[in-house]
Amino acid sequence: MKRIPLAWYLFFFVAPLLIVALTSFLTRGTYGGLVWELNVFNFVRIFDSIYLSIFWRSLVLALTTAFLCLILGFPIAWAMTSTAPQTRNFLLFLFALPFLSNLIIRIYALKLFLGQDGPVSWLLTRLQIPFDAYALTSNQPLVIFGMVTTYLPFVIFPMYAALQKFDDSLIEAAQDLGAGWMEIIFKIMLPLLKLPLLTGFLMVFIPALGEFVIPDLLGGAKVMLIGNLITEQFLKARDWPFGSALTVVLILIIAGFSRGLRDREA
Repeated sequence: MKRIPLAWYLFFFVAPLLIVALTSFLTRGTYGGLVWELNVFNFVRIFDSIYLSIFWRSLVLALTTAFLCLILGFPIAWAMTSTAPQTRNFLLFLFALPFLSNLIIRIYALKLFLGQDGPVSWLLTRLQIPFDAYALTSNQPLVIFGMVTTYLPFVIFPMYAALQKFDDSLIEAAQDLGAGWMEIIFKIMLPLLKLPLLTGFLMVFIPALGEFVIPDLLGGAKVMLIGNLITEQFLKARDWPFGSALTVVLILIIAGFSRGLRDREA
């Protein structure tokens, strides 16, 4: 029975990664097929300034999303642990409720809310405030808002679980010694909660780095990100080797970034 999880891991995780890694060294055929000829140029192409800028924009967006989720998620989780048990369960249900619907539906609901026939446009029209309906539903701040609201529960849940086990007597002792709330947060709570903070950060950063649906729908497909680039290589350009090379580099970036954070916190 102990070999079943290992076999499951090898078949559904390791094997697909090996296939992607192998494909990244192949050559694209004339009509988009695979030619079994060794080709390292797929990785050389990635160092073009265009693709490096795409990686950089994706990294900045993922880091911004992760840090904003930490800044918002920590006080929210702390406030939840301070409420009555029945209220906690209700709040947990509210944060888990969006996951009962599809991500595309939630994003389109946000666009409809801000769209030309939505309540925001109606209110601006009533107040006679000039606005651009397209710019209102397709802009970079809206992309960040959509990313943060989508991934915020990934920070709240681990922080909530950690704060439930946190020893409140440490806070009381610090208050007795004259420590203010900022000192309590930065000198007592955050150092003791490094692991759940790191877990929440990585749970947001990893999927956000490859996100392409939210930027496309809320950003008007104006900016190319690494997720969009990989998708286009597989579905439109039919350049599977280059798409696989991009995927391998993205995985290495995520693995290196995660390992670096863990080594620093160790």
